[in-house]
Formats: sequence, C-alpha cells, structure tokens
Amino acid sequence: MDMYIRVKRSKSTYFIRCKPSDKIIDIKQKLQEITDQPVNDQRLVLPGTGEILEDSETLADQKVDNDAVVALTLRKDDNEFEEVSIVRPNDFYQSRDADGANW
Repeated sequence: MDMYIRVKRSKSTYFIRCKPSDKIIDIKQKLQEITDQPVNDQRLVLPGTGEILEDSETLADQKVDNDAVVALTLRKDDNEFEEVSIVRPNDFYQSRDADGANW
C-alpha cells in the first residue's frame, strides 16, 4: 500500500510517495534526487518528538504514518547537523503583515 510523507525543511515541503516497508535510507535517496544533497549529509527527524529516524529501519518500524511530517536537516561545514527549522505559514504571514507588504 502506498503512502505519502511530507518532508519539511525551512520554507520547503517535499511530498514523498513511499511504502511503510521503505527504509529511511530509501527516503533519503529519493530526497537526494530532489535536493542534490548526499544521503550521508541528510538527517530525518520527527518534529514532535525530536526522534532521529534510523537509516536501517522502515517507516513502519519507526511509526511514521501516512501524511506524517518529517523534518530534514543537513550536515553543516563543521560536520554537525542543523537544528530543525520549519517555518509555519502563520509565521510567514505575520512577518509579511509586519513589513506592511501588499499582496
């Protein structure tokens, strides 16, 4: 059975078609095709719990359900990973309103 997950990073969202039996490494390979970021430089995190998804585990093993949101962080120059950063639409609209921008 196919499912979708939403992979978010900053202001970007990637919709990935997958199966519960797909391993996290498979998801990272799909993301590499989209983002040009090497698999080893990607980390997938569940935003609610901060749990890091393990490459060798499946989506089902890690309780990632259909339409789940997963955060993508990338390795920085100092070999550490970025903090999870997801801009919510409300944050965006508030900042646009504060700037006095016209739509």
